[in-house]
Amino acid sequence: MKHRGAWLVWGVGVFAYMVAVTQRTSFGVAGVEATERFSATASVLSVFTVVQLLVYAGLQIPVGMLVDRFGPRLLIAAGAALMCAGQFQLAVADSVTGGIAGRSLVGAGDALTFISVLRLLPAWFPAPKVPILTQWTGIIGQLGQIASAIPFAFVLRSYGWNTAFLSGAALSVLALVLAAALIRNYPGGSRPAAAAAAAGGASLAAAWRQPGTRLGLWTHFTIQFPGTVFVLMWGYPYLVSGEEVSPATASLLMTLFVAIAILCGPWLGTWVGRHPMRRSTMVLLIAVGMAAAWLAVMLWPGPAPVWLLAVLVAMLAVGGPGSMIGFDFARTFNPSNRLGTATGIVNMGGFVASLISMYLIGLVLDVLNSGGYSNGDLYDLSSFRIALAVQFVVMGLGIAGILRSRRIVRARMAGEGLRLPPLREALARERQRRRDERQTRGSTGQDTAGRE
Repeated sequence: MKHRGAWLVWGVGVFAYMVAVTQRTSFGVAGVEATERFSATASVLSVFTVVQLLVYAGLQIPVGMLVDRFGPRLLIAAGAALMCAGQFQLAVADSVTGGIAGRSLVGAGDALTFISVLRLLPAWFPAPKVPILTQWTGIIGQLGQIASAIPFAFVLRSYGWNTAFLSGAALSVLALVLAAALIRNYPGGSRPAAAAAAAGGASLAAAWRQPGTRLGLWTHFTIQFPGTVFVLMWGYPYLVSGEEVSPATASLLMTLFVAIAILCGPWLGTWVGRHPMRRSTMVLLIAVGMAAAWLAVMLWPGPAPVWLLAVLVAMLAVGGPGSMIGFDFARTFNPSNRLGTATGIVNMGGFVASLISMYLIGLVLDVLNSGGYSNGDLYDLSSFRIALAVQFVVMGLGIAGILRSRRIVRARMAGEGLRLPPLREALARERQRRRDERQTRGSTGQDTAGRE
Protein backbone atom coordinates (compact mmCIF):
# COMPACT_ATOMS: atom_id res chain seq x y z
CA MET A 1 0.00 0.00 0.00
CA LYS A 2 1.46 3.31 -1.02
CA HIS A 3 -0.62 5.43 1.35
CA ARG A 4 -3.17 4.79 4.06
CA GLY A 5 -5.63 7.10 2.30
CA ALA A 6 -5.61 4.95 -0.85
CA TRP A 7 -8.85 3.16 0.02
CA LEU A 8 -10.63 6.46 0.70
CA VAL A 9 -9.49 7.93 -2.62
CA TRP A 10 -10.54 4.80 -4.51
CA GLY A 11 -13.83 4.59 -2.63
CA VAL A 12 -14.80 8.14 -3.56
CA GLY A 13 -13.79 7.49 -7.16
CA VAL A 14 -15.89 4.32 -7.30
CA PHE A 15 -18.84 6.19 -5.78
CA ALA A 16 -18.53 8.82 -8.52
CA TYR A 17 -18.50 6.04 -11.13
CA MET A 18 -21.53 4.38 -9.55
CA VAL A 19 -23.37 7.71 -9.74
CA ALA A 20 -22.32 7.98 -13.39
CA VAL A 21 -23.81 4.56 -14.14
CA THR A 22 -27.01 5.61 -12.35
CA GLN A 23 -27.27 8.68 -14.58
CA ARG A 24 -26.36 6.64 -17.68
CA THR A 25 -29.17 4.12 -17.11
CA SER A 26 -31.84 6.37 -15.57
CA PHE A 27 -33.47 7.20 -18.90
CA GLY A 28 -33.92 3.49 -19.59
CA VAL A 29 -36.53 3.14 -16.82
CA ALA A 30 -38.40 6.26 -17.96
CA GLY A 31 -39.42 5.08 -21.42
CA VAL A 32 -43.20 5.28 -20.89
CA GLU A 33 -43.02 8.69 -19.22
CA ALA A 34 -40.62 9.95 -21.92
CA THR A 35 -43.01 8.89 -24.68
CA GLU A 36 -45.78 10.96 -23.09
CA ARG A 37 -43.58 13.93 -22.16
CA PHE A 38 -41.95 14.36 -25.58
CA SER A 39 -44.85 13.00 -27.69
CA ALA A 40 -42.27 10.84 -29.48
CA THR A 41 -42.30 7.47 -31.17
CA ALA A 42 -40.13 4.58 -30.03
CA SER A 43 -37.71 5.12 -32.92
CA VAL A 44 -37.28 8.77 -31.97
CA LEU A 45 -36.71 7.87 -28.32
CA SER A 46 -34.01 5.39 -29.35
CA VAL A 47 -32.04 8.40 -30.60
CA PHE A 48 -31.62 9.51 -26.97
CA THR A 49 -29.57 6.39 -26.18
CA VAL A 50 -27.70 6.31 -29.49
CA VAL A 51 -26.58 9.93 -29.17
CA GLN A 52 -25.58 9.38 -25.55
CA LEU A 53 -23.40 6.39 -26.50
CA LEU A 54 -21.93 8.22 -29.50
CA VAL A 55 -20.86 11.09 -27.26
CA TYR A 56 -19.43 8.65 -24.73
CA ALA A 57 -17.45 6.67 -27.30
CA GLY A 58 -16.28 9.74 -29.21
CA LEU A 59 -14.82 11.34 -26.08
CA GLN A 60 -12.78 8.36 -24.88
CA ILE A 61 -9.48 9.30 -26.52
CA PRO A 62 -9.72 13.07 -25.78
CA VAL A 63 -10.60 12.26 -22.16
CA GLY A 64 -7.64 9.90 -21.90
CA MET A 65 -5.31 12.66 -23.06
CA LEU A 66 -6.91 15.14 -20.65
CA VAL A 67 -6.55 12.83 -17.65
CA ASP A 68 -2.85 12.41 -18.47
CA ARG A 69 -2.50 16.19 -18.61
CA PHE A 70 -4.65 17.34 -15.68
CA GLY A 71 -5.09 14.26 -13.51
CA PRO A 72 -8.19 12.26 -12.55
CA ARG A 73 -9.44 14.49 -9.72
CA LEU A 74 -10.35 17.39 -11.99
CA LEU A 75 -11.96 15.17 -14.60
CA ILE A 76 -14.04 13.18 -12.11
CA ALA A 77 -15.34 16.44 -10.64
CA ALA A 78 -15.98 17.88 -14.11
CA GLY A 79 -17.81 14.70 -15.12
CA ALA A 80 -20.10 15.00 -12.11
CA ALA A 81 -20.78 18.65 -12.99
CA LEU A 82 -21.68 17.75 -16.59
CA MET A 83 -24.02 14.97 -15.50
CA CYS A 84 -25.66 17.30 -13.00
CA ALA A 85 -26.26 19.79 -15.81
CA GLY A 86 -27.53 17.04 -18.09
CA GLN A 87 -30.04 15.65 -15.60
CA PHE A 88 -31.23 19.18 -14.77
CA GLN A 89 -31.66 19.90 -18.48
CA LEU A 90 -33.66 16.69 -18.90
CA ALA A 91 -35.81 17.57 -15.87
CA VAL A 92 -36.97 20.84 -17.44
CA ALA A 93 -36.93 19.80 -21.12
CA ASP A 94 -40.26 19.47 -22.91
CA SER A 95 -38.99 18.85 -26.45
CA VAL A 96 -37.04 16.07 -28.11
CA THR A 97 -34.20 18.47 -28.91
CA GLY A 98 -33.97 19.60 -25.29
CA GLY A 99 -34.07 16.02 -24.04
CA ILE A 100 -31.31 14.88 -26.40
CA ALA A 101 -29.20 17.84 -25.29
CA GLY A 102 -29.57 16.67 -21.70
CA ARG A 103 -28.58 13.10 -22.52
CA SER A 104 -25.60 14.35 -24.50
CA LEU A 105 -24.33 16.16 -21.39
CA VAL A 106 -24.85 12.99 -19.36
CA GLY A 107 -22.89 11.01 -21.95
CA ALA A 108 -20.05 13.55 -21.82
CA GLY A 109 -19.89 13.49 -18.02
CA ASP A 110 -20.05 9.70 -18.00
CA ALA A 111 -17.15 9.59 -20.46
CA LEU A 112 -14.97 11.62 -18.08
CA THR A 113 -15.49 9.32 -15.11
CA PHE A 114 -14.53 5.70 -15.70
CA ILE A 115 -11.12 6.29 -17.30
CA SER A 116 -10.26 8.78 -14.56
CA VAL A 117 -11.13 6.35 -11.76
CA LEU A 118 -8.99 3.63 -13.36
CA ARG A 119 -6.17 6.17 -13.63
CA LEU A 120 -6.11 6.46 -9.83
CA LEU A 121 -5.30 2.79 -9.26
CA PRO A 122 -1.64 2.54 -10.36
CA ALA A 123 -0.87 5.79 -8.53
CA TRP A 124 -2.26 4.60 -5.20
CA PHE A 125 -1.89 0.81 -5.18
CA PRO A 126 0.93 -1.67 -5.86
CA ALA A 127 0.84 -3.33 -9.29
CA PRO A 128 -0.35 -6.80 -8.12
CA LYS A 129 -3.52 -5.26 -6.66
CA VAL A 130 -4.46 -3.26 -9.75
CA PRO A 131 -6.13 -6.06 -11.81
CA ILE A 132 -8.44 -7.14 -9.00
CA LEU A 133 -9.29 -3.53 -8.08
CA THR A 134 -10.04 -2.81 -11.74
CA GLN A 135 -12.59 -5.62 -11.63
CA TRP A 136 -14.09 -4.34 -8.38
CA THR A 137 -14.32 -0.83 -9.83
CA GLY A 138 -16.46 -2.15 -12.66
CA ILE A 139 -18.54 -4.37 -10.38
CA ILE A 140 -19.34 -1.75 -7.75
CA GLY A 141 -19.96 0.87 -10.41
CA GLN A 142 -22.56 -1.32 -12.09
CA LEU A 143 -24.61 -1.25 -8.89
CA GLY A 144 -25.69 2.12 -10.24
CA GLN A 145 -28.05 0.15 -12.49
CA ILE A 146 -29.86 -1.01 -9.36
CA ALA A 147 -30.06 2.58 -8.13
CA SER A 148 -31.75 3.64 -11.36
CA ALA A 149 -34.03 0.58 -11.49
CA ILE A 150 -35.32 0.80 -7.91
CA PRO A 151 -35.06 4.14 -6.02
CA PHE A 152 -34.97 6.36 -9.13
CA ALA A 153 -37.88 4.46 -10.67
CA PHE A 154 -39.81 4.75 -7.39
CA VAL A 155 -39.33 8.53 -7.27
CA LEU A 156 -40.29 8.77 -10.94
CA ARG A 157 -43.55 6.85 -10.46
CA SER A 158 -44.42 8.50 -7.13
CA TYR A 159 -43.37 12.13 -7.58
CA GLY A 160 -43.07 12.66 -11.30
CA TRP A 161 -40.52 13.42 -14.01
CA ASN A 162 -39.14 16.71 -12.69
CA THR A 163 -38.52 15.49 -9.15
CA ALA A 164 -36.88 12.27 -10.31
CA PHE A 165 -34.37 13.90 -12.65
CA LEU A 166 -33.68 16.76 -10.26
CA SER A 167 -32.90 14.11 -7.63
CA GLY A 168 -30.46 12.57 -10.12
CA ALA A 169 -28.85 15.97 -10.57
CA ALA A 170 -28.51 16.33 -6.79
CA LEU A 171 -26.75 12.95 -6.60
CA SER A 172 -24.12 14.23 -9.02
CA VAL A 173 -23.65 17.32 -6.85
CA LEU A 174 -22.75 15.00 -3.97
CA ALA A 175 -20.25 13.15 -6.19
CA LEU A 176 -18.75 16.48 -7.27
CA VAL A 177 -18.27 17.70 -3.68
CA LEU A 178 -16.73 14.42 -2.50
CA ALA A 179 -14.39 14.21 -5.48
CA ALA A 180 -13.16 17.78 -5.08
CA ALA A 181 -12.70 17.40 -1.32
CA LEU A 182 -11.21 13.92 -0.97
CA ILE A 183 -9.61 12.71 -4.21
CA ARG A 184 -5.92 13.34 -4.78
CA ASN A 185 -4.16 12.31 -7.97
CA TYR A 186 -1.08 10.96 -6.16
CA PRO A 187 -0.04 10.15 -2.59
CA GLY A 188 1.08 13.40 -1.03
CA GLY A 189 -1.09 15.37 -3.44
CA SER A 190 1.52 16.15 -6.10
CA ARG A 191 2.67 14.32 -9.18
CA PRO A 192 6.08 12.61 -9.00
CA ALA A 193 8.75 14.69 -10.68
CA ALA A 194 9.54 12.10 -13.36
CA ALA A 195 5.90 11.76 -14.34
CA ALA A 196 5.39 15.52 -14.37
CA ALA A 197 8.36 16.02 -16.64
CA ALA A 198 7.15 13.39 -19.05
CA ALA A 199 3.51 14.47 -19.07
CA GLY A 200 3.98 17.08 -21.79
CA GLY A 201 5.29 14.41 -24.15
CA ALA A 202 2.27 12.15 -23.81
CA SER A 203 1.19 11.33 -27.33
CA LEU A 204 -1.84 9.68 -28.86
CA ALA A 205 0.36 8.42 -31.68
CA ALA A 206 2.81 6.87 -29.22
CA ALA A 207 0.01 5.09 -27.36
CA TRP A 208 -1.45 3.77 -30.63
CA ARG A 209 1.92 2.59 -31.92
CA GLN A 210 2.29 0.42 -28.85
CA PRO A 211 0.88 -2.98 -29.93
CA GLY A 212 -0.09 -3.73 -26.33
CA THR A 213 -2.56 -0.83 -26.52
CA ARG A 214 -4.07 -2.23 -29.69
CA LEU A 215 -4.27 -5.66 -28.06
CA GLY A 216 -6.28 -4.04 -25.26
CA LEU A 217 -8.51 -2.27 -27.80
CA TRP A 218 -9.34 -5.49 -29.67
CA THR A 219 -9.88 -7.30 -26.37
CA HIS A 220 -12.47 -4.75 -25.30
CA PHE A 221 -13.95 -4.66 -28.81
CA THR A 222 -14.42 -8.42 -28.98
CA ILE A 223 -15.87 -9.50 -25.65
CA GLN A 224 -17.55 -6.38 -24.26
CA PHE A 225 -20.08 -5.71 -27.02
CA PRO A 226 -22.22 -8.92 -26.97
CA GLY A 227 -23.33 -8.35 -23.38
CA THR A 228 -23.84 -4.61 -23.93
CA VAL A 229 -25.99 -5.19 -27.01
CA PHE A 230 -28.01 -7.81 -25.15
CA VAL A 231 -28.63 -5.75 -22.00
CA LEU A 232 -29.06 -2.27 -23.45
CA MET A 233 -31.18 -3.00 -26.53
CA TRP A 234 -31.96 -6.39 -28.02
CA GLY A 235 -31.91 -8.89 -25.17
CA TYR A 236 -35.35 -8.22 -23.68
CA PRO A 237 -37.31 -8.14 -26.98
CA TYR A 238 -35.41 -11.21 -28.16
CA LEU A 239 -36.31 -13.18 -25.03
CA VAL A 240 -39.94 -12.08 -24.78
CA SER A 241 -40.98 -11.77 -28.44
CA GLY A 242 -38.52 -14.15 -30.10
CA GLU A 243 -37.97 -16.94 -27.57
CA GLU A 244 -41.47 -16.41 -26.07
CA VAL A 245 -40.41 -16.46 -22.43
CA SER A 246 -42.54 -14.57 -19.92
CA PRO A 247 -41.56 -11.01 -18.93
CA ALA A 248 -40.87 -12.30 -15.40
CA THR A 249 -38.49 -14.96 -16.72
CA ALA A 250 -36.79 -12.41 -18.97
CA SER A 251 -36.27 -10.12 -15.96
CA LEU A 252 -34.87 -13.05 -13.99
CA LEU A 253 -32.39 -13.79 -16.79
CA MET A 254 -31.34 -10.14 -16.84
CA THR A 255 -30.78 -10.35 -13.07
CA LEU A 256 -28.70 -13.48 -13.63
CA PHE A 257 -26.53 -11.44 -16.00
CA VAL A 258 -25.65 -8.97 -13.24
CA ALA A 259 -25.10 -11.73 -10.66
CA ILE A 260 -22.70 -13.70 -12.88
CA ALA A 261 -20.72 -10.57 -13.72
CA ILE A 262 -20.33 -9.79 -10.01
CA LEU A 263 -19.30 -13.34 -9.13
CA CYS A 264 -16.74 -13.89 -11.87
CA GLY A 265 -15.17 -10.42 -11.82
CA PRO A 266 -12.97 -10.89 -8.72
CA TRP A 267 -11.93 -14.36 -9.89
CA LEU A 268 -10.84 -13.01 -13.28
CA GLY A 269 -8.94 -10.18 -11.62
CA THR A 270 -7.09 -12.63 -9.37
CA TRP A 271 -6.35 -14.94 -12.32
CA VAL A 272 -4.92 -12.07 -14.37
CA GLY A 273 -2.72 -11.03 -11.46
CA ARG A 274 -1.32 -14.57 -11.17
CA HIS A 275 -1.01 -15.31 -14.91
CA PRO A 276 -0.27 -12.00 -16.66
CA MET A 277 1.40 -13.75 -19.60
CA ARG A 278 -1.78 -15.70 -20.43
CA ARG A 279 -4.29 -12.86 -20.50
CA SER A 280 -4.96 -13.02 -24.23
CA THR A 281 -5.59 -16.76 -24.01
CA MET A 282 -8.31 -16.14 -21.44
CA VAL A 283 -9.81 -13.46 -23.68
CA LEU A 284 -9.95 -15.84 -26.64
CA LEU A 285 -11.52 -18.58 -24.50
CA ILE A 286 -14.25 -16.17 -23.38
CA ALA A 287 -14.90 -15.12 -26.99
CA VAL A 288 -15.17 -18.74 -28.11
CA GLY A 289 -17.49 -19.50 -25.19
CA MET A 290 -19.83 -16.63 -26.07
CA ALA A 291 -19.89 -17.61 -29.75
CA ALA A 292 -20.56 -21.26 -28.87
CA ALA A 293 -23.43 -20.29 -26.55
CA TRP A 294 -25.06 -18.12 -29.23
CA LEU A 295 -24.58 -20.85 -31.83
CA ALA A 296 -26.22 -23.46 -29.58
CA VAL A 297 -29.25 -21.20 -29.01
CA MET A 298 -29.57 -20.32 -32.69
CA LEU A 299 -29.37 -23.93 -33.87
CA TRP A 300 -31.90 -25.20 -31.33
CA PRO A 301 -35.07 -26.31 -33.14
CA GLY A 302 -37.77 -23.86 -32.11
CA PRO A 303 -37.62 -21.70 -28.97
CA ALA A 304 -34.65 -22.58 -26.78
CA PRO A 305 -35.29 -23.99 -23.27
CA VAL A 306 -34.80 -21.64 -20.36
CA TRP A 307 -31.74 -23.54 -19.11
CA LEU A 308 -29.97 -22.96 -22.43
CA LEU A 309 -30.92 -19.28 -22.40
CA ALA A 310 -29.48 -19.09 -18.89
CA VAL A 311 -26.20 -20.56 -20.18
CA LEU A 312 -26.17 -17.93 -22.93
CA VAL A 313 -26.81 -15.12 -20.47
CA ALA A 314 -24.10 -16.43 -18.14
CA MET A 315 -21.52 -16.53 -20.96
CA LEU A 316 -22.44 -13.03 -22.13
CA ALA A 317 -22.11 -11.79 -18.54
CA VAL A 318 -18.52 -13.06 -18.34
CA GLY A 319 -17.64 -10.77 -21.24
CA GLY A 320 -18.09 -7.64 -19.10
CA PRO A 321 -15.41 -8.38 -16.48
CA GLY A 322 -13.40 -10.22 -19.15
CA SER A 323 -13.18 -7.05 -21.22
CA MET A 324 -11.47 -5.36 -18.25
CA ILE A 325 -8.37 -7.36 -19.21
CA GLY A 326 -8.02 -4.85 -22.04
CA PHE A 327 -7.31 -2.11 -19.51
CA ASP A 328 -4.65 -4.28 -17.93
CA PHE A 329 -2.92 -4.50 -21.31
CA ALA A 330 -2.97 -0.70 -21.51
CA ARG A 331 -1.51 -0.43 -18.01
CA THR A 332 1.34 -2.89 -18.45
CA PHE A 333 2.46 -1.82 -21.93
CA ASN A 334 2.41 1.98 -21.47
CA PRO A 335 4.30 4.36 -19.19
CA SER A 336 2.27 6.15 -16.55
CA ASN A 337 2.38 9.51 -18.35
CA ARG A 338 0.22 8.23 -21.22
CA LEU A 339 -1.81 5.61 -19.36
CA GLY A 340 -5.01 7.66 -19.57
CA THR A 341 -4.65 8.04 -23.33
CA ALA A 342 -4.07 4.31 -23.78
CA THR A 343 -7.05 3.49 -21.52
CA GLY A 344 -9.25 5.80 -23.60
CA ILE A 345 -8.24 3.98 -26.78
CA VAL A 346 -9.10 0.63 -25.18
CA ASN A 347 -12.43 1.80 -23.76
CA MET A 348 -13.55 3.07 -27.15
CA GLY A 349 -13.34 -0.43 -28.65
CA GLY A 350 -16.28 -2.11 -26.96
CA PHE A 351 -18.65 0.82 -27.43
CA VAL A 352 -17.83 1.17 -31.11
CA ALA A 353 -18.51 -2.54 -31.58
CA SER A 354 -21.76 -2.17 -29.61
CA LEU A 355 -23.02 0.71 -31.73
CA ILE A 356 -22.15 -1.12 -34.96
CA SER A 357 -23.88 -4.29 -33.80
CA MET A 358 -26.98 -2.54 -32.46
CA TYR A 359 -27.47 -0.71 -35.74
CA LEU A 360 -26.83 -3.71 -37.98
CA ILE A 361 -29.15 -6.00 -36.01
CA GLY A 362 -31.96 -3.46 -36.29
CA LEU A 363 -31.24 -2.93 -39.97
CA VAL A 364 -31.38 -6.67 -40.73
CA LEU A 365 -34.64 -7.01 -38.80
CA ASP A 366 -36.18 -4.15 -40.80
CA VAL A 367 -34.98 -5.59 -44.12
CA LEU A 368 -36.34 -9.04 -43.32
CA ASN A 369 -39.66 -7.59 -42.20
CA SER A 370 -40.10 -5.30 -45.21
CA GLY A 371 -39.16 -8.17 -47.53
CA GLY A 372 -41.91 -10.39 -46.11
CA TYR A 373 -39.62 -12.95 -44.47
CA SER A 374 -40.95 -12.17 -40.99
CA ASN A 375 -44.62 -12.56 -42.01
CA GLY A 376 -45.48 -9.22 -40.49
CA ASP A 377 -43.80 -10.00 -37.15
CA LEU A 378 -40.76 -7.74 -36.78
CA TYR A 379 -39.45 -9.83 -33.87
CA ASP A 380 -40.04 -13.25 -35.40
CA LEU A 381 -37.63 -15.82 -33.94
CA SER A 382 -36.19 -16.84 -37.32
CA SER A 383 -35.61 -13.19 -38.23
CA PHE A 384 -34.03 -12.52 -34.85
CA ARG A 385 -31.62 -15.41 -35.30
CA ILE A 386 -30.49 -14.13 -38.71
CA ALA A 387 -30.11 -10.58 -37.41
CA LEU A 388 -28.24 -11.60 -34.27
CA ALA A 389 -25.81 -13.63 -36.38
CA VAL A 390 -24.31 -10.25 -37.33
CA GLN A 391 -22.46 -10.53 -34.02
CA PHE A 392 -20.35 -13.40 -35.37
CA VAL A 393 -18.96 -11.09 -38.05
CA VAL A 394 -18.11 -8.36 -35.53
CA MET A 395 -16.62 -10.89 -33.13
CA GLY A 396 -14.58 -12.49 -35.94
CA LEU A 397 -13.13 -9.08 -36.78
CA GLY A 398 -12.20 -8.60 -33.14
CA ILE A 399 -10.58 -12.03 -32.82
CA ALA A 400 -8.50 -11.35 -35.93
CA GLY A 401 -7.37 -8.09 -34.35
CA ILE A 402 -6.44 -9.86 -31.10
CA LEU A 403 -4.40 -12.52 -32.88
CA ARG A 404 -2.55 -9.99 -35.03
CA SER A 405 -1.78 -7.65 -32.12
CA ARG A 406 -0.74 -10.54 -29.89
CA ARG A 407 1.66 -11.81 -32.54
CA ILE A 408 3.33 -8.37 -32.73
CA VAL A 409 3.50 -8.09 -28.94
CA ARG A 410 5.10 -11.49 -28.57
CA ALA A 411 7.58 -10.77 -31.36
CA ARG A 412 8.69 -7.62 -29.54
CA MET A 413 8.95 -9.51 -26.26
CA ALA A 414 11.10 -12.15 -27.96
CA GLY A 415 13.32 -9.40 -29.37
CA GLU A 416 13.85 -8.17 -25.81
CA GLY A 417 14.87 -11.65 -24.69
CA LEU A 418 11.59 -12.58 -23.00
CA ARG A 419 10.45 -15.96 -24.31
CA LEU A 420 6.87 -17.03 -23.73
CA PRO A 421 6.74 -20.84 -23.48
CA PRO A 422 3.99 -22.71 -25.36
CA LEU A 423 0.76 -23.14 -23.44
CA ARG A 424 1.17 -26.91 -23.13
CA GLU A 425 4.61 -26.39 -21.59
CA ALA A 426 3.25 -23.80 -19.17
CA LEU A 427 0.41 -26.12 -18.16
CA ALA A 428 2.86 -28.97 -17.60
CA ARG A 429 4.98 -26.74 -15.36
CA GLU A 430 1.90 -25.70 -13.40
CA ARG A 431 0.87 -29.33 -12.85
CA GLN A 432 4.39 -30.17 -11.71
CA ARG A 433 4.42 -27.22 -9.33
CA ARG A 434 1.16 -28.37 -7.76
CA ARG A 435 2.44 -31.93 -7.39
CA ASP A 436 5.59 -30.62 -5.69
CA GLU A 437 3.48 -28.52 -3.32
CA ARG A 438 1.33 -31.51 -2.39
CA GLN A 439 4.40 -33.66 -1.78
CA THR A 440 5.95 -30.91 0.34
CA ARG A 441 2.81 -30.61 2.44
CA GLY A 442 2.66 -34.38 2.78
CA SER A 443 6.28 -34.58 3.92
CA THR A 444 5.76 -31.78 6.41
CA GLY A 445 2.72 -33.56 7.80
CA GLN A 446 4.66 -36.82 8.21
CA ASP A 447 7.52 -35.04 9.96
CA THR A 448 5.11 -33.38 12.35
CA ALA A 449 3.39 -36.68 13.10
CA GLY A 450 6.77 -38.35 13.73
CA ARG A 451 7.79 -35.65 16.21
CA GLU A 452 4.51 -36.02 18.05
